[in-house]
Amino acid sequence: MTVSPRLLEKLVCPRCHGTLVFREASQRLECNACALGYPVVNGIPVMLVDEAKSLR
Repeated sequence: MTVSPRLLEKLVCPRCHGTLVFREASQRLECNACALGYPVVNGIPVMLVDEAKSLR
């Protein structure tokens, strides 16, 4: 599943308000600024800092 490009334009990282990039292979939205990955479950982004995984 993918995230709608229109939705992706509006979403920002809840932690630092940085830009997010959707990675289809891992099904997550990644913030390069704070190195967090937010899961996408059934096409729905889970935008909770507590649910995010560190990218480092």
